[in-house]
Amino acid sequence: METTRKTYTVEQIAEDFVYNELEARGLFGLGGNLIIQPEYQRNFIYQKLNKEAAVIESLLKGYPLGLLYFNVRDDGKLEVLDGQQRITSFGRYITDKFAILDENGMPQNFSSLSADKKKKILDAEILVYECKGTESEIKEWFRTINISGVPLNEQELLNAVYSGPFVTSGKTHFSNSNNAQISVWKHYVSGTADRQAYWAEALEWVGKGDVSGYMAAHRNDANCDRVKTYFDSVLNWVKTVFKNTEKEMSGLEWGRLYEKFHNQPYNSDKIEQQIKRLYGDPYVKDRKGIWEYVLGGEQEADRRLLDVRLFDEATKRKVYEKQTKAAEAAGISNCSICASGHVGNASKIYKLSDMEADHVTAWSNGGSTSEENCEMLCSSHNRAKGNK
Repeated sequence: METTRKTYTVEQIAEDFVYNELEARGLFGLGGNLIIQPEYQRNFIYQKLNKEAAVIESLLKGYPLGLLYFNVRDDGKLEVLDGQQRITSFGRYITDKFAILDENGMPQNFSSLSADKKKKILDAEILVYECKGTESEIKEWFRTINISGVPLNEQELLNAVYSGPFVTSGKTHFSNSNNAQISVWKHYVSGTADRQAYWAEALEWVGKGDVSGYMAAHRNDANCDRVKTYFDSVLNWVKTVFKNTEKEMSGLEWGRLYEKFHNQPYNSDKIEQQIKRLYGDPYVKDRKGIWEYVLGGEQEADRRLLDVRLFDEATKRKVYEKQTKAAEAAGISNCSICASGHVGNASKIYKLSDMEADHVTAWSNGGSTSEENCEMLCSSHNRAKGNK
């Protein structure tokens, strides 16, 4: 890959700067010759991170903004390879899109600055490396560059690698912070649109976990309609089965759960009651497991999803001592199942280390994890008992 070192002023780079408010992205600079946010670039995030004012303050103090990297396209135009957050920040400021606080704590737009401060910003020199190479070389370079202290996440990198009409369509639909559907999506998907959370999750679902493979196979698709259809199908199923939303539903593996359970019939009223019961159960330590547990029919083997609170050591020891004392007095085993049998262990007294705590009334049948509902059984019988 060929590189050429050049120096531009802020004023030159910001010439004819265009910013799209709807998509929150810088579009053009250098008099229309610079494409600020090509499709492989991340969305503009400095505004939400409250970092764009720091860019302007650095320029006013004469601090360097660091290297910028531009890609020289075959048509002679330039694309920002690294630096779009900084360029968009000073471009937005120069075009009066936001204000900074001056030394007196007063907000100042660019147009309200003194002439000397304006000149200091516009005349600030930016060192740029212009790079020219194949698509794969440019994108590999892009992957390795440190983007102004805010590393690219995995989906932003994949967008760069597989840029094209498919990614363009996907970002337009799923990465637009002004999309009204986000008010629904956020109940089921964690993260934000500008960091590609909804686009990443949609691809995770439709690609059955192989996001990179799916993007590679569909890179040249004219749109992302298949992804949108599948994403909507998953969420429509979730909203049909579960009448209400809880905060723990955000971020669950809904795509996997849809594939596993969507062909099964469910009574939404019954499901709602099951969710309420489990959600209010003080012994459920992991509420995020409730929904899969209910979808699976509340099977004993799935109780691990809930991380149900177990009997503590003090309770187990106290119950053991009580059972053992009574068993020794009666001449029977301190395991109630052994004591009721007709085998050699009917009178065996087990050590505490050879016994396990069990619910007298199963937790799944409403039994509490309390001393009153605890019994000690020998390990063999407890593991064979199951949910009875």
